[in-house]
Amino acid sequence: MSEYDYRNIPAAAATANNAGQPVSQGALNVRWLLGDFLGLVAGVEEAVVVSSDGLLLADSQQGQRSDQLSAIVSALTSLAQGLARAIDFGGVKQTMVTMDEGHLVVMAISDGSCLGVYAALSCDLGVLAYQMSLLVERAGHALTPQVRSELHRAMAVR
Repeated sequence: MSEYDYRNIPAAAATANNAGQPVSQGALNVRWLLGDFLGLVAGVEEAVVVSSDGLLLADSQQGQRSDQLSAIVSALTSLAQGLARAIDFGGVKQTMVTMDEGHLVVMAISDGSCLGVYAALSCDLGVLAYQMSLLVERAGHALTPQVRSELHRAMAVR
């Protein structure tokens, strides 16, 4: 499988969600892409995919801080979009907050959802932005309306 061939990722050991329902290959692909992302960039601590209406769709750490991070990502996205409308600068592509101990970077995904990544301060931001843009492109292709709905349902029952 090439680096870019995410369509036929082998099913992970768990092929059912927490409610015992089968998980589609599309949902497994999104989860795999997000989990794999953690190993690609040194310093990345957590990543979430949040729907356009602020709902957590997928996370890299299976809930350690994902609910809180997804709410923050949603609020930050809304604030950035409000700013872009107020100053008439078009759509928001990326938002970054740098803190004493790390960075929160949020990138828009083509379907209106977004990718939020928390990384340590030592993380190479150029590498992070590049890998995030690749993930956004891949996730945008994988996040069909059916997959978004399935991911939302799976996150709601956990």
